[in-house]
Amino acid sequence: MGITLLVLLVLQMLAVLSLWDWGAEPFRQLVVERLISQAPLALVGLLLMLFSSRLEDHSNDRSPLLWTVCILSGLLAVLLTASLPIAFGGDQLLQQQSEQQLAGKKGQLEMARQQSQDPAVLEQLVKQAEASGQVPASASDAQKKQAARGFIDRQLDQMEAQVKQAEQTSKITLAQRRFGSSGGAIVLIIAFTILCLGSIL
Repeated sequence: MGITLLVLLVLQMLAVLSLWDWGAEPFRQLVVERLISQAPLALVGLLLMLFSSRLEDHSNDRSPLLWTVCILSGLLAVLLTASLPIAFGGDQLLQQQSEQQLAGKKGQLEMARQQSQDPAVLEQLVKQAEASGQVPASASDAQKKQAARGFIDRQLDQMEAQVKQAEQTSKITLAQRRFGSSGGAIVLIIAFTILCLGSIL
């Protein structure tokens, strides 16, 4: 069972590495994400191999299986450690992209607010409402302007809600990335290091 889990990790990594393009940042991020997400499989597999070796051989001699566990866990610890700079770089890149997108949405909202104060925009909306029959022809100018102002306010409220939702989504995504990916890599490095040392001590 332990070897099967290790083979699954290798197959998952080969599926990504077959698209080799290390010069591209998205490819590097994909490799690191796949390594971090699939490394727990290898950890469980190596633990199963360690426990089975301990159960089968009660002597203090280090069997080939224990050396295999030591080497593979040490190798994975090294690979995960090497992947940390890329993972942290991905965190910063994601944060920059999120900030740019939020800045664009906020800029659009501010521009819409400024345009809503323009009397010409209000008059244009009144004419469009009259042409489409959204306001009765018998309505007074004040009622027509009030209806147009209400439409503008609803649009602004909708845009503001979208900006707030985008901010919340960005915070959740960044938190998941930092704690689930980068933080998870650090935890796995510690676990593989302990496993490496524990298999031969």
